[in-house]
Amino acid sequence: MLFCPAALPLSRQTLTYLAGIVCRHRRQIGSVWRKLNPGQQALLVLAYLGKGETFAGLAAGFGIGTATAWRYVTETVGLLAARSPKLRQALRDAKQAGHAYVVTDGTLIPIGRVAADRPFCSGKHRRHGMNLQVIATPDGDIVWVYGPLPGAVHDLTAARIWGIVRELGTYGLIVLADKGYHGAGDHIRSPCKGKNKPESQKAANRAHAKLRSPGERANAPAQNLAHPAQTPLLPLEGRTTGQGHPRASSPRDRRMKKAHGFAAVLCHRM
Repeated sequence: MLFCPAALPLSRQTLTYLAGIVCRHRRQIGSVWRKLNPGQQALLVLAYLGKGETFAGLAAGFGIGTATAWRYVTETVGLLAARSPKLRQALRDAKQAGHAYVVTDGTLIPIGRVAADRPFCSGKHRRHGMNLQVIATPDGDIVWVYGPLPGAVHDLTAARIWGIVRELGTYGLIVLADKGYHGAGDHIRSPCKGKNKPESQKAANRAHAKLRSPGERANAPAQNLAHPAQTPLLPLEGRTTGQGHPRASSPRDRRMKKAHGFAAVLCHRM
């Protein structure tokens, strides 16, 4: 195995902030000793979130087991999630900031296949994943990210499950969304649908897309968080029997995925 130095485009303040969260959590639960100190654990998690390193690679670089690396990431991500603002607070802040509108969109986080894989298969993207709903400002800054739902869940259904449609209407925010949110309500503006549209509707759709595009780019960081082979699939209590920790894909796995891809193309053409 080869080792090489690497860099993260993050500041020292980010590492110090995350290390402080980990340190306070350890004191709270009475964790006296661990293989990595809080600073090293924070660095491991930032490498995972920022670069999508595999758990096997992180474990080798930090001299710990793969399962330990997975536990460190899961623990720290949970601590960060607990500090995120609640939905109503986030929308209240967006309203007070004076944004002319906000952008909502769904994104698919790819995952490895699980035992009960049908609910996680997205027909739109033709891959397995988790559906995340994102609200962003016109400049593309993320306002809120909702919890994961199986990839087969439609964007509008996911928005209704999390109460996004209702809360956005309560705060009187104008929302720009894609065609997947058509029919959500008058306060959620989606492009005109149908063929042979008049020129006025085509012009409105172009203007709508131009306004929405910076906010939709907020999905890119979420999509690149992790490699599908080592994304935490589900909380432990929600996993199906026999589903273990994620692992890095082997050459055989990649060959099988390629073969499955060819088979899918052939079936689609038949």
